[in-house]
Amino acid sequence: MEVPFLKMHGLGNDYVYLDLIGHPELADLGDYGALSRAISDRHRGVGGDGIILIARGDRQHDLSMRIFNADGSEGEMCGNGIRCLMRYAAARGYAPRRQRVRTRAGTIEGEVGEDGLVLVDMGEPKFARTEIGFLGSGEMRDAPYAFGGAELHLTAVSMGNPHVVSFWPAGEDLTARALSLGPLLERAEFAPQRTNAEFVAVLAPDRLRMEVWERGSGRTQACGTGACASLVAAALTGRSARAATLELAGGALSIAWREDGHVTMRGPATLSFHGSLQWPPREDDTAW
Repeated sequence: MEVPFLKMHGLGNDYVYLDLIGHPELADLGDYGALSRAISDRHRGVGGDGIILIARGDRQHDLSMRIFNADGSEGEMCGNGIRCLMRYAAARGYAPRRQRVRTRAGTIEGEVGEDGLVLVDMGEPKFARTEIGFLGSGEMRDAPYAFGGAELHLTAVSMGNPHVVSFWPAGEDLTARALSLGPLLERAEFAPQRTNAEFVAVLAPDRLRMEVWERGSGRTQACGTGACASLVAAALTGRSARAATLELAGGALSIAWREDGHVTMRGPATLSFHGSLQWPPREDDTAW
């Protein structure tokens, strides 16, 4: 089958999107995990951090979204990914500028601004280990753990998916920390379903710098849920204000933890290109 797709990214956190509304035949592709592994390969495929399916919603939702990571596993939510989905859906007329999207993490609401930036209400964070999917009871707040020869103090937050946040001095090489410690934290014993890991430096009460190791995708240019979890963890432990700019490798996001408990994220969504591919891939001369 010839499969049309879009490549979009939020601050370099890039996904291949399949529009099941405009192309309902794509609902019959079968194993989306295998498709995601093939497409996400940056040397032999399109390249990306995974694939996202755009589908119609129901009576309570304008749209629905599914995300598959680069390793083929299905995720609950993607903050950068949902901004792109919302902007595309508004541009195509699939949904109004204010939208409700059904995800595995629940209902996510957002609005596409006239400037192209998308404001998303990411809901309320959760802190209990049992709600995050971690072993043990209670919360994990600046809890000491040893990984890779380093003593980390981890704060666990769920933004519909699991995160552990560690804080570092402003001059620390966060990229090196993410690459060396991220794989260990992703598969930590307390996280049987694996976890995302954020490495954060507080530059000012309203400015944080962050690197991320994403569950199923590795180090990425940005992570919307990770930025939200990082701001919440910083505010929760008294390191920052409840609103801040998060500087990521791919750019900046504005994050706020409102007084009503909800976390909002505002940032760009960018269309890279349209294309098509053959699935399953052909290995004979007909591919040429």
